[in-house]
Amino acid sequence: MTEGGLTPEQLERIVAIAMDLAREGDSGQLLDFVAHGLPVDVTDAGGNTPLMLAAYHGHAGAVRALLDRGADPDLRNARDQTPIAGALFKGAEDVVAVLRDAGADLDAGTPTARAAAAMFGREHLLAD
Repeated sequence: MTEGGLTPEQLERIVAIAMDLAREGDSGQLLDFVAHGLPVDVTDAGGNTPLMLAAYHGHAGAVRALLDRGADPDLRNARDQTPIAGALFKGAEDVVAVLRDAGADLDAGTPTARAAAAMFGREHLLAD
């Protein structure tokens, strides 16, 4: 058993469910997991956090809720990608705005948010 009385398989399943909730933007259920002890910056096998997946899938409300619970806007996944670069790639303007307001580093990751914005003609989303 792991800390908290969960087996590694149970913990893996909980993380998978949380990541699905992040992809769906279901911040209510996702925050229930966090309230019951799931670390807000938990990662899956690819190094993705719930914030990364919510950002990539365009869920500004879930992104805001996770940030309000202390999620790190600059955590990179195993491919060195940041949530804001993923949101820029997908054209999720509202998510980009939320992450910028949270102080996301525009020069972190590969590609950086600035490079992603330039690559996809979305520089206006990073203009002050």
